[in-house]
Amino acid sequence: MDLRGFREDAKTYDAVERCLERIAEAAAKLGDLAPVLAPGPPWQQIRALGNRLRHEYDIIREDRLWDIVQVDLPPLCAACEDALVRMLEGSGRE
Repeated sequence: MDLRGFREDAKTYDAVERCLERIAEAAAKLGDLAPVLAPGPPWQQIRALGNRLRHEYDIIREDRLWDIVQVDLPPLCAACEDALVRMLEGSGRE
């Protein structure tokens, strides 16, 4: 899918928006633990994105959401996966 397809596919756009809200909410629930578990990601910006998606949804730019998915999300996923691996290794479960 490219940016044009993303803009034109309302279901996909809405699903991406909702999933980013969930990620932001999870970051908020982790609070100060997030940077301890996964240093590097911009946790405050991630939380702020959730607020924007919930309260300023009418001015969200599609191209910015597309960039978040294409550019910002892969390193966040990698950081979270690394944190899970370290937690599992530390617990003796693998």
